[in-house]
Amino acid sequence: MRHFFTLLRNELWKLLITPSTYIAAFLFLLIMGFLFQLILLDYANDPKEENPSITFFKLFFIPVFFMVPLLTMKSVAEERASGTIENLMTTPVTVTEVILSKFAAGYIYYTLLWAFTGSFHILFFSFVQKDSIFDPYPIIGGYAYIAISGALFLSQGIFASSLTRSQLIAGIVSFTLVFGFIVVGSYLDELALLWVNQPEWIDTLAKHTDVLQHMRDFSSGIIDTRAIVLYVSCSLAFLFMSILIVEYSEGGS
Repeated sequence: MRHFFTLLRNELWKLLITPSTYIAAFLFLLIMGFLFQLILLDYANDPKEENPSITFFKLFFIPVFFMVPLLTMKSVAEERASGTIENLMTTPVTVTEVILSKFAAGYIYYTLLWAFTGSFHILFFSFVQKDSIFDPYPIIGGYAYIAISGALFLSQGIFASSLTRSQLIAGIVSFTLVFGFIVVGSYLDELALLWVNQPEWIDTLAKHTDVLQHMRDFSSGIIDTRAIVLYVSCSLAFLFMSILIVEYSEGGS
Protein backbone atom coordinates (compact mmCIF):
# COMPACT_ATOMS: atom_id res chain seq x y z
CA MET A 1 0.00 0.00 0.00
CA ARG A 2 2.96 2.34 -0.56
CA HIS A 3 1.26 4.24 -3.37
CA PHE A 4 -2.20 4.46 -1.80
CA PHE A 5 -1.95 8.06 -0.59
CA THR A 6 -0.47 9.23 -3.90
CA LEU A 7 -3.39 7.66 -5.73
CA LEU A 8 -5.82 9.06 -3.17
CA ARG A 9 -4.57 12.62 -3.72
CA ASN A 10 -4.95 12.12 -7.46
CA GLU A 11 -8.50 10.82 -7.07
CA LEU A 12 -9.48 13.71 -4.80
CA TRP A 13 -8.07 16.16 -7.34
CA LYS A 14 -10.08 14.51 -10.13
CA LEU A 15 -13.23 14.84 -8.04
CA LEU A 16 -12.54 18.54 -7.52
CA ILE A 17 -12.23 19.22 -11.27
CA THR A 18 -15.15 17.03 -12.36
CA PRO A 19 -18.46 18.82 -13.12
CA SER A 20 -20.56 15.87 -11.91
CA THR A 21 -19.01 16.29 -8.47
CA TYR A 22 -20.38 19.81 -8.16
CA ILE A 23 -23.70 18.78 -9.65
CA ALA A 24 -23.99 16.10 -6.97
CA ALA A 25 -23.05 18.60 -4.24
CA PHE A 26 -25.51 21.22 -5.49
CA LEU A 27 -28.40 18.79 -5.82
CA PHE A 28 -27.62 17.20 -2.46
CA LEU A 29 -27.50 20.44 -0.47
CA LEU A 30 -30.51 21.85 -2.33
CA ILE A 31 -32.66 18.80 -1.69
CA MET A 32 -31.59 18.33 1.94
CA GLY A 33 -32.08 22.04 2.69
CA PHE A 34 -35.52 21.94 1.10
CA LEU A 35 -36.48 18.81 3.06
CA PHE A 36 -35.27 20.31 6.32
CA GLN A 37 -37.31 23.45 5.64
CA LEU A 38 -40.44 21.36 5.02
CA ILE A 39 -39.81 19.44 8.23
CA LEU A 40 -39.49 22.69 10.21
CA LEU A 41 -42.68 24.11 8.67
CA ASP A 42 -44.58 20.95 9.55
CA TYR A 43 -43.09 21.04 13.04
CA ALA A 44 -44.14 24.70 13.48
CA ASN A 45 -47.70 24.07 12.32
CA ASP A 46 -48.13 20.87 14.28
CA PRO A 47 -45.51 20.37 17.03
CA LYS A 48 -44.57 16.75 17.57
CA GLU A 49 -42.69 14.87 20.23
CA GLU A 50 -40.15 13.63 17.68
CA ASN A 51 -37.21 15.95 17.15
CA PRO A 52 -37.08 17.41 13.59
CA SER A 53 -33.47 16.23 13.38
CA ILE A 54 -34.63 12.62 13.71
CA THR A 55 -37.21 13.13 10.97
CA PHE A 56 -34.47 14.64 8.80
CA PHE A 57 -32.25 11.57 9.15
CA LYS A 58 -35.12 9.25 8.25
CA LEU A 59 -35.12 10.81 4.76
CA PHE A 60 -31.42 10.10 4.20
CA PHE A 61 -32.11 7.70 1.33
CA ILE A 62 -33.59 10.36 -0.98
CA PRO A 63 -30.28 12.01 -2.01
CA VAL A 64 -28.37 8.73 -1.80
CA PHE A 65 -30.18 7.39 -4.88
CA PHE A 66 -28.64 9.99 -7.18
CA MET A 67 -25.52 11.04 -5.27
CA VAL A 68 -23.83 7.63 -5.12
CA PRO A 69 -24.09 6.96 -8.90
CA LEU A 70 -22.82 10.47 -9.70
CA LEU A 71 -19.81 10.04 -7.41
CA THR A 72 -18.83 6.52 -8.49
CA MET A 73 -19.95 5.88 -12.07
CA LYS A 74 -16.74 7.36 -13.53
CA SER A 75 -14.35 5.75 -11.06
CA VAL A 76 -13.37 2.63 -13.04
CA ALA A 77 -15.57 2.84 -16.14
CA GLU A 78 -13.94 6.06 -17.35
CA GLU A 79 -10.47 4.61 -16.81
CA ARG A 80 -11.41 1.61 -18.96
CA ALA A 81 -13.07 3.69 -21.69
CA SER A 82 -10.04 5.97 -22.01
CA GLY A 83 -7.52 3.14 -21.66
CA THR A 84 -5.72 4.82 -18.77
CA ILE A 85 -6.30 1.87 -16.46
CA GLU A 86 -4.09 -0.29 -18.69
CA ASN A 87 -1.29 2.26 -18.40
CA LEU A 88 -1.89 2.50 -14.67
CA MET A 89 -1.49 -1.25 -14.29
CA THR A 90 1.97 -1.07 -15.87
CA THR A 91 3.16 1.18 -13.03
CA PRO A 92 4.26 -0.25 -9.66
CA VAL A 93 0.79 -0.02 -8.12
CA THR A 94 -1.62 -2.80 -7.24
CA VAL A 95 -5.28 -3.16 -8.18
CA THR A 96 -6.09 -3.08 -4.47
CA GLU A 97 -4.48 0.33 -4.12
CA VAL A 98 -6.34 1.64 -7.16
CA ILE A 99 -9.77 0.42 -6.01
CA LEU A 100 -9.30 1.49 -2.39
CA SER A 101 -8.07 4.95 -3.40
CA LYS A 102 -11.13 5.48 -5.60
CA PHE A 103 -13.40 4.27 -2.82
CA ALA A 104 -11.69 6.41 -0.17
CA ALA A 105 -11.88 9.56 -2.31
CA GLY A 106 -15.59 9.09 -2.93
CA TYR A 107 -16.20 8.26 0.73
CA ILE A 108 -14.37 11.39 1.93
CA TYR A 109 -16.42 13.58 -0.40
CA TYR A 110 -19.65 11.79 0.57
CA THR A 111 -19.11 12.28 4.30
CA LEU A 112 -17.99 15.87 3.75
CA LEU A 113 -21.27 16.70 2.02
CA TRP A 114 -23.23 15.20 4.90
CA ALA A 115 -21.07 17.11 7.37
CA PHE A 116 -22.26 20.37 5.78
CA THR A 117 -25.82 19.47 6.79
CA GLY A 118 -24.71 19.73 10.40
CA SER A 119 -25.25 23.49 10.02
CA PHE A 120 -29.00 22.79 9.69
CA HIS A 121 -29.13 21.36 13.20
CA ILE A 122 -26.90 24.11 14.61
CA LEU A 123 -29.21 26.80 13.22
CA PHE A 124 -32.29 24.94 14.45
CA PHE A 125 -31.11 24.62 18.03
CA SER A 126 -29.54 28.09 18.04
CA PHE A 127 -32.59 30.05 16.88
CA VAL A 128 -35.70 27.84 16.89
CA GLN A 129 -35.24 25.76 20.02
CA LYS A 130 -32.65 27.82 21.83
CA ASP A 131 -34.52 27.50 25.13
CA SER A 132 -34.86 23.72 24.99
CA ILE A 133 -32.39 21.13 26.23
CA PHE A 134 -30.03 20.07 23.46
CA ASP A 135 -29.79 16.29 23.07
CA PRO A 136 -26.77 15.45 20.88
CA TYR A 137 -27.19 11.68 20.85
CA PRO A 138 -29.81 11.42 18.06
CA ILE A 139 -27.64 13.63 15.84
CA ILE A 140 -24.49 11.67 16.67
CA GLY A 141 -26.29 8.40 16.03
CA GLY A 142 -27.77 9.68 12.77
CA TYR A 143 -24.42 10.78 11.39
CA ALA A 144 -22.81 7.55 12.62
CA TYR A 145 -25.32 5.61 10.55
CA ILE A 146 -24.71 7.89 7.55
CA ALA A 147 -20.98 7.14 7.79
CA ILE A 148 -21.44 3.37 8.16
CA SER A 149 -24.10 2.95 5.47
CA GLY A 150 -22.23 5.29 3.12
CA ALA A 151 -19.33 2.87 3.01
CA LEU A 152 -21.65 0.17 1.69
CA PHE A 153 -23.42 2.37 -0.85
CA LEU A 154 -20.15 3.72 -2.29
CA SER A 155 -18.62 0.24 -2.44
CA GLN A 156 -21.67 -0.83 -4.46
CA GLY A 157 -21.05 2.11 -6.79
CA ILE A 158 -17.38 1.17 -7.23
CA PHE A 159 -18.42 -2.41 -7.92
CA ALA A 160 -20.93 -1.27 -10.56
CA SER A 161 -18.28 0.89 -12.24
CA SER A 162 -15.83 -2.01 -12.33
CA LEU A 163 -18.27 -4.10 -14.37
CA THR A 164 -18.37 -1.95 -17.50
CA ARG A 165 -16.72 0.69 -19.68
CA SER A 166 -19.92 2.74 -19.90
CA GLN A 167 -20.50 5.41 -17.28
CA LEU A 168 -24.23 5.34 -18.03
CA ILE A 169 -24.49 1.61 -17.43
CA ALA A 170 -22.36 1.95 -14.29
CA GLY A 171 -24.70 4.65 -12.99
CA ILE A 172 -27.80 2.53 -13.71
CA VAL A 173 -26.31 -0.56 -12.05
CA SER A 174 -25.18 1.53 -9.06
CA PHE A 175 -28.66 3.02 -8.66
CA THR A 176 -30.21 -0.45 -8.91
CA LEU A 177 -27.93 -1.90 -6.24
CA VAL A 178 -28.48 0.97 -3.82
CA PHE A 179 -32.21 1.08 -4.50
CA GLY A 180 -32.48 -2.67 -4.07
CA PHE A 181 -30.61 -2.72 -0.77
CA ILE A 182 -32.60 0.16 0.72
CA VAL A 183 -36.09 -0.54 -0.61
CA VAL A 184 -36.11 -4.32 -0.93
CA GLY A 185 -34.18 -4.73 2.32
CA SER A 186 -36.58 -2.45 4.19
CA TYR A 187 -39.74 -4.04 2.82
CA LEU A 188 -38.61 -7.63 2.61
CA ASP A 189 -41.06 -8.64 5.33
CA GLU A 190 -43.99 -7.21 3.32
CA LEU A 191 -42.75 -8.93 0.16
CA ALA A 192 -42.42 -12.18 2.08
CA LEU A 193 -46.17 -12.10 2.81
CA LEU A 194 -46.62 -13.25 -0.79
CA TRP A 195 -45.36 -16.64 0.36
CA VAL A 196 -48.05 -19.08 1.37
CA ASN A 197 -45.89 -20.52 4.10
CA GLN A 198 -43.31 -17.89 4.97
CA PRO A 199 -39.97 -19.51 5.91
CA GLU A 200 -38.53 -18.47 9.25
CA TRP A 201 -35.24 -17.43 7.67
CA ILE A 202 -37.09 -14.82 5.58
CA ASP A 203 -38.37 -13.12 8.73
CA THR A 204 -34.90 -13.19 10.28
CA LEU A 205 -33.31 -11.81 7.13
CA ALA A 206 -35.92 -9.04 6.94
CA LYS A 207 -35.09 -7.89 10.46
CA HIS A 208 -31.36 -7.75 9.69
CA THR A 209 -31.69 -5.92 6.35
CA ASP A 210 -34.30 -3.31 7.31
CA VAL A 211 -32.31 -0.19 6.37
CA LEU A 212 -34.99 2.26 7.46
CA GLN A 213 -35.26 0.56 10.85
CA HIS A 214 -31.48 0.75 11.22
CA MET A 215 -31.66 4.50 10.71
CA ARG A 216 -34.52 4.83 13.18
CA ASP A 217 -32.51 2.91 15.75
CA PHE A 218 -29.31 4.89 15.27
CA SER A 219 -31.07 8.28 15.25
CA SER A 220 -32.83 7.27 18.46
CA GLY A 221 -29.51 6.53 20.12
CA ILE A 222 -29.76 2.74 19.75
CA ILE A 223 -26.53 1.35 18.28
CA ASP A 224 -27.10 -2.14 16.89
CA THR A 225 -23.78 -3.93 16.35
CA ARG A 226 -25.46 -6.40 14.01
CA ALA A 227 -26.16 -3.56 11.59
CA ILE A 228 -22.54 -2.41 11.81
CA VAL A 229 -21.31 -5.92 11.01
CA LEU A 230 -23.74 -6.12 8.07
CA TYR A 231 -22.62 -2.86 6.47
CA VAL A 232 -18.91 -3.37 7.06
CA SER A 233 -18.89 -6.96 5.82
CA CYS A 234 -20.96 -6.12 2.72
CA SER A 235 -18.71 -3.13 1.98
CA LEU A 236 -15.61 -5.32 2.13
CA ALA A 237 -17.32 -7.94 -0.05
CA PHE A 238 -18.18 -5.44 -2.81
CA LEU A 239 -14.68 -3.93 -2.73
CA PHE A 240 -13.13 -7.40 -2.86
CA MET A 241 -15.30 -8.33 -5.86
CA SER A 242 -14.32 -5.07 -7.56
CA ILE A 243 -10.65 -5.89 -7.08
CA LEU A 244 -11.14 -9.39 -8.49
CA ILE A 245 -13.06 -8.11 -11.53
CA VAL A 246 -10.41 -5.51 -12.41
CA GLU A 247 -7.57 -7.98 -11.87
CA TYR A 248 -9.27 -10.59 -14.04
CA SER A 249 -10.25 -8.21 -16.85
CA GLU A 250 -6.95 -6.38 -17.02
CA GLY A 251 -4.94 -9.55 -16.50
CA GLY A 252 -6.74 -11.21 -19.37
CA SER A 253 -6.58 -8.23 -21.71
